[in-house]
Amino acid sequence: MHTHRLAAALPALAVLGSVTALGIGTSFAKHLFPHVGSLGTTALRVGFSALLLLALWRPWRWSLSVTDRASILRYGVALGFMNLLFYMSLRTIPFGVAVAIEFAGPLTLAMLSSRRPVDFLWLALAVVGLGLLLPLNQSAAALDPEGVAYALAAAVCWGAYIVFGKRVGHLHAGQSVALGLTVAAIAVVPFGVWQAGSALLSPSILLYGLGVAAISSAIPISLEMVALKRLPEEAFGILTSMEPAVAALLGLFVLDEHLTGLQWMAIVCTMLAAAGSSVTARRQPSKGAPADVVM
Repeated sequence: MHTHRLAAALPALAVLGSVTALGIGTSFAKHLFPHVGSLGTTALRVGFSALLLLALWRPWRWSLSVTDRASILRYGVALGFMNLLFYMSLRTIPFGVAVAIEFAGPLTLAMLSSRRPVDFLWLALAVVGLGLLLPLNQSAAALDPEGVAYALAAAVCWGAYIVFGKRVGHLHAGQSVALGLTVAAIAVVPFGVWQAGSALLSPSILLYGLGVAAISSAIPISLEMVALKRLPEEAFGILTSMEPAVAALLGLFVLDEHLTGLQWMAIVCTMLAAAGSSVTARRQPSKGAPADVVM
């Protein structure tokens, strides 16, 4: 009996473990900002993630058509700049808030996929959540406009990443993810080298960056691939909607980032909108698009 219960709970635990590992990796990555900046941190995270997944999946074992290569290129560029812009937002706004704002990307796509009346409820919740976070007033608690702008730009890239990811969904997930991250690394590593220069070659920085990449990429991707094989899409979406709350809690305990009551309310609204849209969005046949496996 206990074995069956554990087996039934394993996919949900895998998703929660993935979300937590991603949050821990990002929280640790922010400690690199004083040493190599946000761009240098992105270079380390994405660059080492690509190397780890290339070694894990060896994607050259499968052939690619010319069309698939073009799709991988677009997918990887979107992934790279999604990471770069998100890390730039973390310089001036809290981790949990940045994640909540970035959720506007996939939420917008989810709203566009359905027209049922209940979806207007999720849209209203998303708008309320985003409205509570935008720096529309001059109070001391107002968020930095530049940080919010970077998070919104990351949201646009996340939406593009999902769209382009679905176009390579017929490929083996390991192949598309490894090649996508390789393209992402080629796109963003030069920015990190430009900002941090030789500081990126410090042995301690390299080791720390490798750890961040393993925790925030290799582990979450592996866990999500386990979950996606056993969970319905709506259940997976509900569980991943916990990400803003997990990020806010890790920001509090790891980064000492304290949010206001309104910011917590905004995060709750974003989570409810994400969970609700996951349940009610129209389903299309899926072949394990990598957009579901990487964040």
